[in-house]
Amino acid sequence: MKKTVLRNYARLIAKTGVNVQKGQEVIIVADLDQPEFVKTVVEECYKAGAGKVTVDWSYQPLEKINVKYRSLKTLSTVEKWEEEKWKHRVEALPCMIYLLSEDPDGSAGMDQEKYAKAARKRFGIIKPYRDAMENKYQWCIAGVPGKAWAKKLFPGERPAKAVELLWEAILKTSRADGPDPIQAWKDHNADLEKRCAYLNGLHLKELVYKASNGTDLRVGLIPDALFLGGGETALGSGIFFNPNIPSEEVFVSPMAGKAEGIVYSSKPFSFRGELIENFSVRFENGKAVEVRAEKNEELLKTMISMDEGAAMLGECALVPWSGPINRCGVLFCNTLYDENAVCHLALGHGFTNCLKDYEKYTNEECRAKGINDSMIHEDFMIGTEDLSITGIAEDGKEYPIFRNGEWAF
Repeated sequence: MKKTVLRNYARLIAKTGVNVQKGQEVIIVADLDQPEFVKTVVEECYKAGAGKVTVDWSYQPLEKINVKYRSLKTLSTVEKWEEEKWKHRVEALPCMIYLLSEDPDGSAGMDQEKYAKAARKRFGIIKPYRDAMENKYQWCIAGVPGKAWAKKLFPGERPAKAVELLWEAILKTSRADGPDPIQAWKDHNADLEKRCAYLNGLHLKELVYKASNGTDLRVGLIPDALFLGGGETALGSGIFFNPNIPSEEVFVSPMAGKAEGIVYSSKPFSFRGELIENFSVRFENGKAVEVRAEKNEELLKTMISMDEGAAMLGECALVPWSGPINRCGVLFCNTLYDENAVCHLALGHGFTNCLKDYEKYTNEECRAKGINDSMIHEDFMIGTEDLSITGIAEDGKEYPIFRNGEWAF
């Protein structure tokens, strides 16, 4: 891959993704797969004005080893130095860049139940810090190729060729392969903003999903919830940033506890390094009461039992079937990309900034209005070529939102 193209992508992450400002601190979380590209991102952050850039390296196989050999007590402990790092993030509000490259099956065979128990205990300590930072800092998730990930997507190719093909797919779907990626994102954000404005003007109270695969679901919306898409603005600083590169979705956080019916997956879903495939989720009184899957059904059951909110919806996202990610023909087996290929739902944590005037409310008040709270936020894909979504307005009028998998307006 040409170095000039990769530098443009790194610049896009730094300037359009997190939108680094002069003197800001930046923390990059990355696996060991693309150190040269990580170095380029660090440099572009400094060129954008960053005062300090730190890289937190990780290595997926080590997590699997730690889960195997550490006691549950040790695995559950949040060390003092870890808590100090969280305190620093609350105070400094650094820009956070997450570069994803992990193997979709890299945690196969790991004791997921043990990991889940440890995660629940750790979350009780971490949650206050996470809540204190919510909506107040700039962050961006983007992808880089890992060899194992690339070989899974292109199994017939040599490792180097597979990585090259994955780079091409990542750059194309991220609008980073053209001469001016930053301008391309400005145009893209403008289009998403127009769609949000139309939907918010309908004053919808419910979304009804139907597809020939059996999906038949009704989801209630919060009266003063807003559809969002593309970039967001950090509270306090007013800095505009793009949390996901790529992003094709227009989304809203629904009313917790208001979902009835069944929905079927349309793509595999990667959870904690394992793929869950061909599954369904049935809702009653807003909660997932039954899940079935051809592969990793027990893992799916573990996921929806992580806490009280894990079985309820935190997001409804709208993505046309003919969008660029689905059209490219690559099944990424990575949620960042696959969720932006077709319509999806998310179980778990909802977005407080989906509420009108959310900055006037505490997190507790946002939850009381209907924003779901959970330690997880897991997107799974439900979009199909014949998916129909109808919006029901407060006055009972029906509006076509999607027909045959595409925008109906």
